[in-house]
Amino acid sequence: MSTLTLFSPSGAVARAAPLRLAVKRLTALGFDVHVDEAALARHQRFAGDDDTRLAAVHRVARAAPRVALATRGGYGLSRLLDRLDWALLARSVERGTRWVGYSDLTALLLALWAHQGVSGWAGPLAIDDFGRRDAEGGTDEVTVGAFVEAMAGELEAIGFRTEAGLDGVDVRGPLWGGNLTMVVSLLGTRHWPARRARGGLLFLEDVAEHPYRIERMLLQLHHAGVLDAQRAVLLGDFGGWEPSPLDRGYGLRDVVAHLRRVTRTPIVTGLPIGHVPRTKLPLPVGRRAQLVVDRRTAWLAWGHA
Repeated sequence: MSTLTLFSPSGAVARAAPLRLAVKRLTALGFDVHVDEAALARHQRFAGDDDTRLAAVHRVARAAPRVALATRGGYGLSRLLDRLDWALLARSVERGTRWVGYSDLTALLLALWAHQGVSGWAGPLAIDDFGRRDAEGGTDEVTVGAFVEAMAGELEAIGFRTEAGLDGVDVRGPLWGGNLTMVVSLLGTRHWPARRARGGLLFLEDVAEHPYRIERMLLQLHHAGVLDAQRAVLLGDFGGWEPSPLDRGYGLRDVVAHLRRVTRTPIVTGLPIGHVPRTKLPLPVGRRAQLVVDRRTAWLAWGHA
């Protein structure tokens, strides 16, 4: 039985009931689930003050469970980046730990890769994906199945539908990325994986950001030379935003179209990741991968890439 520890490195857990439900469901999937002692701590909007959350991450790293799954995202890891013991986290990975999460966890996963060259998983969060009541939609079968396979070391590829016009794309490189806001927040810092990310496959998603803000962040990456240095950019879900009367038809399609005009890098849409209750598939951050597009079917494989 694989050990799985739930910890809270970012935002506070608002209610204990969803966490209890996540524990129940993860246990039913065959994991030996442990909840970190500070998982329900609260300080302002955070899951405990900075020292509490820092200690939680280090405590999990020293225990080195098979899976270190964050309870939720939110905000908070940016405060910890300069204080985290990256060598300790890397040793946990060497001992078999898979660090898993998305949203704010993007900062931890990318900085760990930048500093130590080890891989984590951009994947589900405990409360978001295992703690929803059945009346609220429950769990997504594909998300759950892919998570179990990934944590067992059995998931080596995913497939998804993309737009027409990308047929023939066949590129290889390190797979990296996550939440767009968090990716951009690392740009220009010592936690940015500059050398490792060149020639990569960059995947991105975000939530509750108007398309013009998405475009502005993507153009910041472009102006910094990041997009042109990639083999491909893969876009997930960017929902949860409210249209403005000023848009006059402007939307995410226009963002993608403009991006394709300014960069030579293929922009592939439809990747099943994001802040959504439906399917989100785990992706290994830092692993070398291959992207192939056959008509409107895209395959992303890392098993033997």
